[in-house]
Amino acid sequence: MAEDMEIDDSLYSRQRYVLGDSAMRRMANSNVLIYGMGGLGIEIAKNVVLAGVKSLTVQDPRTSSVQDLGTNFFIRESDVVASKNRAEACSPHLAELNPYVSIMTMTQPLTTSCDLTYLRNYQCVVLTECPLRIQLQINQFCRASSPQIKFISADVLGIFGMTFVDFGDSFEVFDVNGEEPKDIFVSDITKGNPGIVTCMENRVHGLETGDVVTFREVKGMKAVNGRQFPVKVVNAFAFSIGDTSSAEFEPYIEGGIFTEVKVPKTVSFSSLEQQQLEPSLLTPDLCKFDAPPVLHVAYLSLQSYWEQYGSFPKAWDDVDANKLLSIAKGVNNSLKNKVDDLNENFLQTLSRCCTGCLAPLCAVFGGIVAQEALKALTGKFTPLNQWLYLDASEVVPREDIVNLEQFTPRGDRYDPLRICIGEKRCRTLADTRLFMVGCGAIGCEMLKNYALLGISTGSGKITITDNDLIEKSNLNRQFLFRPNHIQKPKSETAAQAALEINPEMKIEAHQHKVCSETENTVYTDEFFESQDIIVNALDNLEARRYVDGRCVTNQRPLMESGTMGTKGHVQVIVPHVTESYTSQQDPRDEDYPYCTIRSFPSTLEHCIEWARDKFEECFVESAQLFNKFFDTHPDLQAVVQELLSGTSINGAVKVSKLLANQPKSWSDCVALARIRFEKYFNHKAKNLLHAFPADKRLEDGALFWASPKRPPRPLEFDPSDNTHVLFVTTTARLYADIYKVNWTEEDLEWKNIESILSQVHVPEFRPSNKRIVTDDTVSKDAASTQQVSDDVVEEAGLRIQRVCQSGNKSAFNRMCALDFEKDDDSNGHIDFIASVTNLRAQMYNIENGDRLKIKKIAGRIVPAIATTTAAVSGLVTIELIKVLHKAPLEQLKNCFLNLALPVILLSEPGPVTKTVLREGLSVTIWDKWEIRGSPAFTLQNFIDQCKEQFGFEASSVVQGVKIVYMPFMPGHAKKLPLLMKDLLKPSPGQKYTDLIVSFDNDDGDDVPGPPVRYYF
Repeated sequence: MAEDMEIDDSLYSRQRYVLGDSAMRRMANSNVLIYGMGGLGIEIAKNVVLAGVKSLTVQDPRTSSVQDLGTNFFIRESDVVASKNRAEACSPHLAELNPYVSIMTMTQPLTTSCDLTYLRNYQCVVLTECPLRIQLQINQFCRASSPQIKFISADVLGIFGMTFVDFGDSFEVFDVNGEEPKDIFVSDITKGNPGIVTCMENRVHGLETGDVVTFREVKGMKAVNGRQFPVKVVNAFAFSIGDTSSAEFEPYIEGGIFTEVKVPKTVSFSSLEQQQLEPSLLTPDLCKFDAPPVLHVAYLSLQSYWEQYGSFPKAWDDVDANKLLSIAKGVNNSLKNKVDDLNENFLQTLSRCCTGCLAPLCAVFGGIVAQEALKALTGKFTPLNQWLYLDASEVVPREDIVNLEQFTPRGDRYDPLRICIGEKRCRTLADTRLFMVGCGAIGCEMLKNYALLGISTGSGKITITDNDLIEKSNLNRQFLFRPNHIQKPKSETAAQAALEINPEMKIEAHQHKVCSETENTVYTDEFFESQDIIVNALDNLEARRYVDGRCVTNQRPLMESGTMGTKGHVQVIVPHVTESYTSQQDPRDEDYPYCTIRSFPSTLEHCIEWARDKFEECFVESAQLFNKFFDTHPDLQAVVQELLSGTSINGAVKVSKLLANQPKSWSDCVALARIRFEKYFNHKAKNLLHAFPADKRLEDGALFWASPKRPPRPLEFDPSDNTHVLFVTTTARLYADIYKVNWTEEDLEWKNIESILSQVHVPEFRPSNKRIVTDDTVSKDAASTQQVSDDVVEEAGLRIQRVCQSGNKSAFNRMCALDFEKDDDSNGHIDFIASVTNLRAQMYNIENGDRLKIKKIAGRIVPAIATTTAAVSGLVTIELIKVLHKAPLEQLKNCFLNLALPVILLSEPGPVTKTVLREGLSVTIWDKWEIRGSPAFTLQNFIDQCKEQFGFEASSVVQGVKIVYMPFMPGHAKKLPLLMKDLLKPSPGQKYTDLIVSFDNDDGDDVPGPPVRYYF
């Protein structure tokens, strides 16, 4: 399988960016056993299969039941009718998820008398729905085996879940956090004990005390180069590296780069037997610090209850709940660190719900536990130490507890949910109108959760939209899709797959973008207002902000979430209660100065950015400019005459060069590529060194070529260098593609290209008189704005005239602009960018990058893994239940998680900010004022109405980007008697428009009010 996995990288591409090749290979040779195919077990199994292990065995002695339909998305009604074993019912569906994973089933139960030797076939064993005494026995067996078998147990009991991890006495983690080591420039290293390293330009180093770094390119204190040093953090911009006071360490002069070194770490685990009494607990909820110890007592008490009575406490039975309380007190007394406050009400709630199952909580733990299993197999990321508990007690309706019939099982698929939230809330979910934007990885997981919860199975409806088609790379994390769905619409396919889980759902699938273009046709204000809740399942910032704005305008709650590798976030947005998505500013991506990218790169990222720009310039923008120019100027003779007269035409110079150098054959394309190599990697370097010699100094006497600037080295074309060969081959075929020149696979063979190159005349270097930008503050647009001389304009005219006189009309045929596609390795796009990147890196003495890293950065690829997606979708869905039932702010939870560490932080959403307009009157982003006008309504009427309704004098009125009224502007006073409909120009049938109105407050200051919706 390891070989197959390497070949079929298109299936695992996003995951490789998270786990890396080494971890992927380890997984591909690993065998996993999961016991229990209930709601939690199937979630774990799904994620492990998508990740790509060698084999998965699912073991379960139970038969499929009606209740399984509400928690297990792979069990069908036909399986229940046939009393099919749960493992056997699920295995065909698991096998469909990943063709490279072998799925096996076992149906015998785990008992105290079992022969456990078969467990030695597995590197990791995961137990769910398993009594504690069996867990203890199997944990002991796993620890006694050689090598030790990694052990995980997990359960979801009603409204709370748990997991326990034991990877043995000595478990090596080779990458504790999965973060990409970054190169950071040094500005100083002091001689002393300790020696202090300072980052250049106050760059944050991001290190922790105990991390290890290595140095290179340090001048002066050369002794640090190539050596590893443990660091002690001084502040965000400096750290110490030990004693540098000896003669071995000469004084630092300049330069240098340090990089964090990934150092393996050994982790030791305690057995389950030891951890029962002295647990190591993670605290995920910042608002419930006391919950984990109480949940530990609850879990041990429920296991003890099972041992005594052969079952868990009956649903909403106070007698059984009191029995559990009595057991809990004894369990608490047995712990090494007793819980001071057992919170009996909380324990009673857990007891009443424990026979139910909250499906989205299974998704949360399914993602977390599967990630722990992958850690066990690969040694990648820090394992959990050692218990995790999480509860969703806020979903239990306190107001309905007086009517216990609300929670009574009815023998249908919703019993597990009904026991947790009651029939009334089940009906609310069934009648919900929900709009979800995006049907990718998170969208698929969401739809599965909705199907299990029975959302929109009554009078409600789910509307989903996604304009993308399914690609092969989607399959290992967008689990509703199969190979036969490739190139089919995501939304329609996801809807059909969700209906297979729950045929009672009502789903409408669209393929529209949610954007300004559909705002007045499909996703109108009326559409948004008709929805109970909006869910974002998006992967880009711009779309998130747009949907957030629409939700604020129409006062709809929004569930926002996202993932990046092992990291994820959840944000709950409720009208008039919380802040919105755009209330907080996301950190900006790092922008590089234009001059750095253009002439002075110092990192591989700079080289990648330049390569990406060159792709756009050569194969996209040039073709678009060429086509647009001749579309706009069809009269070629007129164009020539204007240019020859010295009249400049926008784009003419560039277009004339494209015409003059237009290749007519494959040989011409190869020649263009070879000349392009000389220009990019030889002449550019020579020109820079001509303008700025190696010994050039600045006005203050400092060397021009001082760190981080690096003097370039002109590259000589070498046909034996694979990177040189790749550049010429790929560039030639891309030129052929845009100029529509035919080529064959045989043409790409190097022996054929080499014979063409022997005939190519390579121009000699001539210094350019173009100004080289050295100012970091100058933008690309400003740098490219140069006055074109009359000579250059006339020369462009002559070029076009010569082509016209040649009679070659085909020279003016439209070019084919390429559409950059990162996921098709056969198109040469990433090959071009990788070769350009590494050639430029060689030119500037920067370490080359591997193709995978270059592809990730150039393609702006967001790393993704199914485990994080599952966990985030579960957390979002739990919050969705709360929002639909009007939970107060203190019961809602935002979340940030990083499964690599692992860190899970739940916290109360930020409350909405209030702006005081005057004493007694404040507004928020959610407020919207209204003015009802009429056909005869004038601007003066509008301003008078503002004064009467809101108590303020309007100081400005703005519609979109148009200023309607601003008193101090010339002529605006004359607008007062004009009709509002004439000023605002509504389209036919338009009922209202939203205006931004500013007011003069009591102090005469200008105060922006909330949007004012004016009805015509």
